Amino acid sequence: MSLQSKLICWALRRRFLPETRKPVDVARTRALTEKRVWLPPVPKGWQLYAQPSQREEGEQSELVEQGAADAPSVRGEWLVREGGAPRTILYLHGGGYYFCSPRTHRAITFGLATRADADVFSLDYRLAPEHPFPAALDDALAAYRRLLDEGAPAASLVIAGDSAGGGLALATLIALRDAGDPLPAGALLYSPWTDLACTGASIRENDGRDPMFCGDVFARIAPLYLGAANAANQTSATHPYVSPLYADFHGLPPLFLLAGSTETLLDDTLRVAERARAAGVSVECEIGRDLPHIWPIYAPFMPEARRALDASARFVQRVSAADATARARKAALLPTQTVA
Repeated sequence: MSLQSKLICWALRRRFLPETRKPVDVARTRALTEKRVWLPPVPKGWQLYAQPSQREEGEQSELVEQGAADAPSVRGEWLVREGGAPRTILYLHGGGYYFCSPRTHRAITFGLATRADADVFSLDYRLAPEHPFPAALDDALAAYRRLLDEGAPAASLVIAGDSAGGGLALATLIALRDAGDPLPAGALLYSPWTDLACTGASIRENDGRDPMFCGDVFARIAPLYLGAANAANQTSATHPYVSPLYADFHGLPPLFLLAGSTETLLDDTLRVAERARAAGVSVECEIGRDLPHIWPIYAPFMPEARRALDASARFVQRVSAADATARARKAALLPTQTVA
């Protein structure tokens, strides 16, 4: 365990962990998350195309743009290599389904793009509790299908996500397979939250060891995503599109998973890896000793984060096929506004 990792875990225990012991306060959590002191610069030779987040523009403008409150939203950030990269990653950020954004996860998306030589679209999916399940899933499906509609071969696509976004990425794979859509070449899942029923033994066993989360916080967050209407309709926390741990994994593309050994969500990774392998899915699973939740987000400061992104990039390049028409087909998807 590097000195940088020890310092990050110390800081998480001091500042983040106590917040998870308090009652869930959506507005406060979002405000604290936006107070980031550092964002990575746009890599040389790459261009960032960004739309304002839904919260920056306001919910009303989003409804006007989409025409209906329940219409899928396909908006977010593109990081595109000059001339276009030969493959594409669709990234779904974490944040318990109720906070964070493409902006907060640029350390991961920028690191993946440059290492894997892949243009990355980071989706700004609709957040709970304003937009409970299945809003985020509908947005992820719409984004993936739009990439296909614009001519991106499924074989050149990889879907990725962390924490809640990792669970959402896996749920998106399940829903795509069930609908008969062409599946992407693979999926990257960083510390995925795959069981909103919160039945993993690590939630109890790693309570007090996890530097970021107390054990019971996920049971308090899950109802935000399920929502009152879904509860009334008896949408179960074990529905495979909510908690993909409970899905049938047959026919899925290769998976790359990682989690920290002291995470309360460790079993959400281990059980998916076990079930997927039993279903004949190719699985690579890395458990980092004493590393914090979604440690790739601490690149470039943490050596373990850099190594995790290097391994992720090798996986992306190994499973995906290059697409020589990348730039032309992506042009129609890019916002007109760029970010310096």
